[in-house]
Amino acid sequence: MRVTASAEPPPLAEAEFELGAPWFAAVAAAALPAGAAPLFLCAGTPAGGARVALPLLRFGDGRLAGLTTPYTTRFRPLAAPDATAAELRRAGRGFARFCRAAGTLRLDALEADWPGLPPLLAGFGRGGMVPLRFAHFGNWHVRVAGMGWEAYLASRPGELRNTVRRRLARAARDPALGFEMVRDAARLDAAIAAYEAVYARSWKEPEPYPAFPAALMRAAAAAGALRLALLHRGATPLAVQIWTVADGIARVHKLAHDEAARDASPGTVLTALTIRHLLDAERVTMLDFGRGDDGYKAGWTGTRAQRIGVELCPLWQAAGALAIARHAAGRLASRFPRRRHSDKAVP
Repeated sequence: MRVTASAEPPPLAEAEFELGAPWFAAVAAAALPAGAAPLFLCAGTPAGGARVALPLLRFGDGRLAGLTTPYTTRFRPLAAPDATAAELRRAGRGFARFCRAAGTLRLDALEADWPGLPPLLAGFGRGGMVPLRFAHFGNWHVRVAGMGWEAYLASRPGELRNTVRRRLARAARDPALGFEMVRDAARLDAAIAAYEAVYARSWKEPEPYPAFPAALMRAAAAAGALRLALLHRGATPLAVQIWTVADGIARVHKLAHDEAARDASPGTVLTALTIRHLLDAERVTMLDFGRGDDGYKAGWTGTRAQRIGVELCPLWQAAGALAIARHAAGRLASRFPRRRHSDKAVP
C-alpha cells in the first residue's frame, strides 16, 4: 500500500463525532501541544484512494504521536467500512516504514476490542515496530436502545434511583430553576459564557487547553452534534454539561457545577434532566460517560470498558530496544511479586 501524508483528515472520517473531521479541526485549533501540528498518514492506492488513515501529531523535533488530547475518550485509525484485515496489515506495515525513523510512537485512548487493532499492530510489527500494550483509562457506558427515562431509572441501583427521584421532586418545587438544552449557534455565545462562568466557580482544575471547550462546542454545533445542557436559577447558571450525540451515542465530555449551589444538588439534577431528554426526546442508544473511573459513573451506567495504549518501538533503535526490554522486565516482575523477607531465623 502506498502511504501519503496530509495536514487535513481524509474522507474516511466517521459519523462518530470523535472520529470525524469536526473533532480533529477543534483539536487542531485549540488543543495542540506547543510546536506540534496534525499529520494524517493515508494508506491506499492511486486508483482506489485512502483505505486506512492514522491521525498523528508531528512535533518540531520530528517526533510523532497519536492525535489525542486530555479530552479524547475514543481514538483509533480511520478505516473504510469494508477494509479487510489484509488491508489493515499492509497499512500498518506502511505506517511503520514511515514512522520508525522518528522513534517510539505512542497511540492511546484505543478501544481494546476494536477488531481492526490486531491486524494493524501485526502490520506494524512486520514493518519493524514492536507493539507494547498498556492500560490507559476506564470508560463507563450503558446501552439504552429502546429504553425511556422510567425504564432506565428503574434499572439503576436503588440508592441512586431514590436520590434522583428526591432531587427531581425538590427541583420541581423551585420555580426559579430552569433546564435548557443548547444545540445550535442561535444561543451558543451566551451558553459558552455560562459554561465558562460555572467552570470558574466549580471544583475543577484549570483546563490544560483553556480554549478547547469553546472550540469543541462550536465544532459540535456546526456538525449538529452539540447538546449543551444548562441548569439555571433565574438568570444564574448553576451547572453545565457538554454532551455530543452522533450515530446514536450520547457522550458527555465536560461537566461542572457551582460549588456555592450544592444545596440544590445541581450536578445530579442536571444529569437526570439531560438523560431524560436524551432518552425520551432523542431516543439515543447508548450513554457514554467519557474517560476515567470517577465513582459516580458506575451508578449511572454500569458497564466498564478498558481503553488501552500502545507504544510502537523501532526494534533496531537503542531507545526502542530499551523500551522493549523494560516492558518485558515489567511483565516478568508482575508474574513474580517480590516476597517480603522475615527477620526470623530459618530453622
